Amino acid sequence: MPQICPCCMSPITELCRTVEKYNYYRCRTCESLFLDTEYLSQIDNGLTIVSYEEGYWKMELDSARERSYGPALARMAEAIYYCKRPIQKFLDIGTGPGYFLDAVGKLLPDHASVFYGVELFPPDIEFRTTSKNYIVGDLGDLTEKFDCGICIEVVEHLTPRMMDDILKKLAGVSNPEALYIFNTGMPEYVLNEDINYLDPTRRGHLVSYSLKAIDLLAGKYGFTVHRIPGKSWAFAIEYSKNSNPHEDIRDRIWKALEQNLNILTDSNMGSALKILGLETSKAYN
Repeated sequence: MPQICPCCMSPITELCRTVEKYNYYRCRTCESLFLDTEYLSQIDNGLTIVSYEEGYWKMELDSARERSYGPALARMAEAIYYCKRPIQKFLDIGTGPGYFLDAVGKLLPDHASVFYGVELFPPDIEFRTTSKNYIVGDLGDLTEKFDCGICIEVVEHLTPRMMDDILKKLAGVSNPEALYIFNTGMPEYVLNEDINYLDPTRRGHLVSYSLKAIDLLAGKYGFTVHRIPGKSWAFAIEYSKNSNPHEDIRDRIWKALEQNLNILTDSNMGSALKILGLETSKAYN
């Protein structure tokens, strides 16, 4: 049946990929890739199509640990370089078992209290972090305001309705000029590097959001969307309507706030994460 893009409502769409019985479509207007909207609607109403086979949760926990001690640390350090406001509280959105909090606790113990994680659907207690800054609950229920954050490999699992809800709630817990980096496979990455990223039953990936789609979804809640040149798998949003969406956000590394950079330096571990943030910001063109 004809598909209307669930991100921008354009009728100009085409079949992109079929995985088993599930069709993915490409929007020619906003460029997003999305699962058949009938299934997206059913998922919004409670349908689960991920195949929870034996070993699924172990694999997920292993993947979460790998992300937390790798890409999450890189994106965290990068976000701190880009953030224009002093950072008092940093949030990992959809932190899963909270292993990111364990990672910063080990590598940045002097500043571990700055970092928080929130997860609405946590694993069993024995598989979670014991960090006191691990919050089980809905993003919209947080009482703190945040200055910076990350969201690692989460939004591709969300329908546009869910994504809209997350962005609305994030605006409610953000201080002015708060900046967040989202790590997710965008259409350029999916189409050119990993078409198998679109997989609803094993990986649970429903949508590959384009920058145009994120701008439509996040803009109405006061966010400016920033492209990160060279990274087809990450973007930034900033809680400010006064930001220039056309700036090269990487230029901010040369005028990053010293107070923020101090978070990345530890008396025991030294400046490894400060260097990581600087180098990962310059590594892709």
